[in-house]
Amino acid sequence: MNNFKKIIIISVLVFGFSNAFGRAKIPFGKREVIEIVSELPDNEMYETSEGSLDYLDLATLHEEFNIAWILPLWITKEPKLVLYSSKSETYYDLDEEELALTLSENKINKEDVLKVPFYNKYGGKIILGIILALIIWSYMGKKDEDDITPTEV
Repeated sequence: MNNFKKIIIISVLVFGFSNAFGRAKIPFGKREVIEIVSELPDNEMYETSEGSLDYLDLATLHEEFNIAWILPLWITKEPKLVLYSSKSETYYDLDEEELALTLSENKINKEDVLKVPFYNKYGGKIILGIILALIIWSYMGKKDEDDITPTEV
């Protein structure tokens, strides 16, 4: 009777969790990623038009294809430098002249800041490769019990 109760409880839990996870959808697809690479001085030159002490910083913007917003698989658009307001979460494109002026005024080297982080570039591929290798290894490591033949000693 004790085993019967365990089986019923496990069945209810498995059914309940499978329904909950069945409705949950894992997002995947392209998304834009903005990362601040250099904080610019808080002065009127880098203040937004909204005011309220909202200042701009230099950030990189790139587009990547990812799974569940945490596993980036590949970069779909190369990074570019933009001005970004973290308070209002908006970015402003710069033309080449404005970008060169901003970089020279703040003594920033473009090649140093215009990089995609290692995890965004390779991390998702490494983790996906490890997961696939573990799945393949788990299937390869199993032995069929039908292959065992009894012998008399």
